[in-house]
Amino acid sequence: MYSGLITILGPTASGKTTLATHLAARLGNAEIISADSRQVYRGMDIGTGKDLGDYTVDGKTIPFHLMDVCEAGEKYNLFRFQQDFHAAYDDILSRHRRPILCGGTGLYIESVLKGYKMEAVPENPALRERLKDRSLQELKEILEGYKTLHNVTDLDTTKRAIRAIEIQAYYREHGTLERDFPAIDSFIVGVSIPRELRRQRISERLRHRLEKEDMVGEVRRLLERVPAEDLIYYGLEYKYLTLYCLGRLSYDEMVERLEIAIHQFAKRQMTWFRGMERRGFTIHWIDGTLPLEERIQFIIDKFIIHN
Repeated sequence: MYSGLITILGPTASGKTTLATHLAARLGNAEIISADSRQVYRGMDIGTGKDLGDYTVDGKTIPFHLMDVCEAGEKYNLFRFQQDFHAAYDDILSRHRRPILCGGTGLYIESVLKGYKMEAVPENPALRERLKDRSLQELKEILEGYKTLHNVTDLDTTKRAIRAIEIQAYYREHGTLERDFPAIDSFIVGVSIPRELRRQRISERLRHRLEKEDMVGEVRRLLERVPAEDLIYYGLEYKYLTLYCLGRLSYDEMVERLEIAIHQFAKRQMTWFRGMERRGFTIHWIDGTLPLEERIQFIIDKFIIHN
């Protein structure tokens, strides 16, 4: 028996947001909770793919949560996500509406479905001082010495890698995670598209955001109020476009490296989701190339059977 939560996950460019919002519209009483580690930041819209236009279906706005909840430059983390998720989840249920969790950050999704408590890990200045001159490869080797609980995007920059080591060192000293929040038995739908189609969509979307949506302009505006190292910390679009704006990469180099990084990121997302299945989650995979109405009906039919 499911709690009423529907989870829609999938790699970048799989069409999961469109599916979630149209499903919400079809159900009539649903609200979206975003599970994206970067869409929480205000002003980081194009690079994170918020696609807010998708939240208007047939002239009606689908309510959403956990987007634009903090300022760019802040360090939002898993601990805060869990707190914010449960506040939104409880609020939606209290109004007798249905929550739909949608996103591609597997660690965030898994943490709330399993019900693990993540402590707010403090900074360790002594550890940071010891690691500050290490190369990314050296930091990776150190991190591999721990039982890693964090996404491999922690290896995007030396700053992220040091923070990941800091977190793991804290848990080694203070003990592992404790189950705190109740586990949520969600009906989980995974959106899958063929690898080559996914690559094509990623490439087309990247060029559209650069040429039609002025993603470079978005990063330039952010750099007026956010230190460059903080934008680089967020990885992917914000890392490579910041390096371009700083003159460290040519435009063509930026596009080439960013495109490769997004393809690699999508592959890592799928690896995480497959790992979730090995860890006991049942994911009902759906062909993302099917007509939208067929995908929506598939979810409704399956959910009713299992609920």
